[in-house]
Amino acid sequence: MTGRERILAALAGQETDHLALMPITMMFAADTAAVRYGEYARNSGALADAQLRVAEKFDFDYVSAISDPAREASDLGASIEWFDDQPPAIIESRALLGDKSALGRMRIPDPFAGPRMSDRVRAVERLEQGAGSDKLVEGWVEGPCAMAADLRGLNALMLDFFDDPAFVNDLFEFVTEMELRFAKAQIDAGADLIGVGDAAASLIGPKLYRDFVLPFERKLLNGLHAMGTRVRLHICGNTRKILADMGTTGADMIDLDSPSPVEDARRAMGLKQVLLGNIDPVRGLKDATVEAVIAAIAECHRAGAPHYIVGAGCEIPRGTPDENVRALSQYAKTHH
Repeated sequence: MTGRERILAALAGQETDHLALMPITMMFAADTAAVRYGEYARNSGALADAQLRVAEKFDFDYVSAISDPAREASDLGASIEWFDDQPPAIIESRALLGDKSALGRMRIPDPFAGPRMSDRVRAVERLEQGAGSDKLVEGWVEGPCAMAADLRGLNALMLDFFDDPAFVNDLFEFVTEMELRFAKAQIDAGADLIGVGDAAASLIGPKLYRDFVLPFERKLLNGLHAMGTRVRLHICGNTRKILADMGTTGADMIDLDSPSPVEDARRAMGLKQVLLGNIDPVRGLKDATVEAVIAAIAECHRAGAPHYIVGAGCEIPRGTPDENVRALSQYAKTHH
């Protein structure tokens, strides 16, 4: 099986020759290709080359256009701080929606015109050309809570849930429609799967998640499925109290960060949900021995069976020893 065939079969609940391998790499990929991260995030060619190199070197089953959460916000006009060798950051003190009334004047950017969104579309095109039929190509968009926090400011959004729920719903409607258009452009460019990163959703309680975020995650994922694509839901942080709800989003696969036990997710989501994770990216991967990495991923696999994909709880950190990443690959190749 090719990597692409392996992932698609795993997502369909079909038998594979061995476990699929889909760890998130961003700064690790840039370092592997000797590219500074500022260039990786700005230049589709640099990103695609680095992803293809890291996938080839460690025999990953896929390549990804993920780089940072500031692409959509940047094209909307948000203030972004750039760094030479770190991811760009949204300046929360100058949040684009510091004045809530600005939402009514905002227009969804054309994903082919905005410089940063169009750069990701070009990255997907380059990845599709470079990977051919061998590796699955993953596009990426921000989830409703994460994108809303990027535009409004995280602290302000947390207050809005209580002070102005109508505004929160209007904001989530706007960002969900924007992300569907952005995803469509990436699907048309060759993405086989769309990753949805909704990190801020782990920072609210289960009631707020269920009342505000879950309906829009479902709307986003339903829209993506209507386009014929598959969806990976990635929520960083501690999601233990919302695992059951996450399992109702319809995501084809769900990533679990290290604070959220795989065993708990399997119990909450049932046997059919495809899971990935949740080895601790730092203590369990970067700073561990090869033997410890193998033991940790074996435990994740045991808890995540029968439908499990190998990966860390979040991004593989820069500075992770090559032999530790190869341990993930070797484990995937020798287990079902």
